[in-house]
Amino acid sequence: MTLREIAAERWLTVPNLLSVIRLAGVPVFLWLLLGPQADGWALVVLVISGVTDWLDGKLARWLDQYSKLGEALDPLADRLYTLAALVAFVIRDIVPWWVVLLIVGRDVVVSAALPLLRRKGYLAFPVLYLGKAATLCLLYAFPLLLLAQMDWPGADAARPFAYAFTAWGIALHLYSGALYVVQLARTPAR
Repeated sequence: MTLREIAAERWLTVPNLLSVIRLAGVPVFLWLLLGPQADGWALVVLVISGVTDWLDGKLARWLDQYSKLGEALDPLADRLYTLAALVAFVIRDIVPWWVVLLIVGRDVVVSAALPLLRRKGYLAFPVLYLGKAATLCLLYAFPLLLLAQMDWPGADAARPFAYAFTAWGIALHLYSGALYVVQLARTPAR
């Protein structure tokens, strides 16, 4: 086994610990939004999640602590924060239900395509930076949507930015999903 293969099998790493902490914040974030509606504290949890998301990737490269577990935890945390925010935002009438339908619907279509891709001999779609840009836009939109709902002087200024990042995130999310489906159709069997 090479050193790279050994490193890929590690699970007890600093980046993985950060990802687990990030995942543990999801129910706290959801509770803050739906229970006491403590949007300021929910915003703090979301910001900490964003910082640890950035930091776990940097540390994985800097400390050479890449792992398969970390590769799986990072997008899982992104998806769970996205889903938690969307559910809470719909329940609280911050975003309309069709926003959730578009975002979740795209993920369902791409997930449904994975078994077809695997039958062709591939494990997963190659990462599209367009998809990463979509996630980034949505992760910017969520704190801005919270700021736009809070009772503070900057709420009106935050609102157009919140809506813009939401629209860009949805558009890029749908476009990247369409590209995955096109890739599937064009991918030859191995």
